Amino acid sequence: MDHEGPDNRWVSAFCKVVGSMALTAFALNCSLKSSTESSSTDKLINEVLGALESHGVSSSGTVRVSDCNIRPGVTSDEGDGDEWPAVRQQILDAEIFVLGTPIWMGHPSSHAQRVLERLDALLGETDSEGRLVSLDRVAIVAVVGNEDGAHHAGAELFQGLNDVGFSLPANGMTYWVGEAMHRTDYKDLPSGSDKTDQATKTAAANAAHLAKLLADKPYPI
Repeated sequence: MDHEGPDNRWVSAFCKVVGSMALTAFALNCSLKSSTESSSTDKLINEVLGALESHGVSSSGTVRVSDCNIRPGVTSDEGDGDEWPAVRQQILDAEIFVLGTPIWMGHPSSHAQRVLERLDALLGETDSEGRLVSLDRVAIVAVVGNEDGAHHAGAELFQGLNDVGFSLPANGMTYWVGEAMHRTDYKDLPSGSDKTDQATKTAAANAAHLAKLLADKPYPI
């Protein structure tokens, strides 16, 4: 005998739809190199997107910030050829935002800082229900470098992303750093890094889980 009333059956059906809904991830590569050059950040981002795909999250693409004319400023459109509005829309169209950066002088790249500065505009932008337009979206971070500082770089990005409305999953960062003052890049490792692979898989699994939860039950107004 079916003990579910009409309302409960509707909720059950809705949850099944949400549970199977297609989630997407969009990535920004904040390498200082253009896409004409290989990038360790790109390698790690691709590994993150591959790990997300194993949890049913498809990639909507990766943009190399250095290829774009992203003007300085703190609004969503700085005019005069600014390409940030299109990038911003790709971020908001995805449920998961992957922000990747190299470490330079112990900090995220200047491109990563500019991304945070442009995301600051989201604090003043709301949807039809009066909520931040970035709410219910998940962000994770990928960091690579040839020196120490991955946790410091991640902390800077985490705070900025959380400030503007993104939710951060547990263990929401993957990273690799080489030996100080050596020239081996992540992209040059013949067999990658087992520890980084483990961190990537954990970040992807937790991000996909959190994104599904938020799709099912958004934050209240």
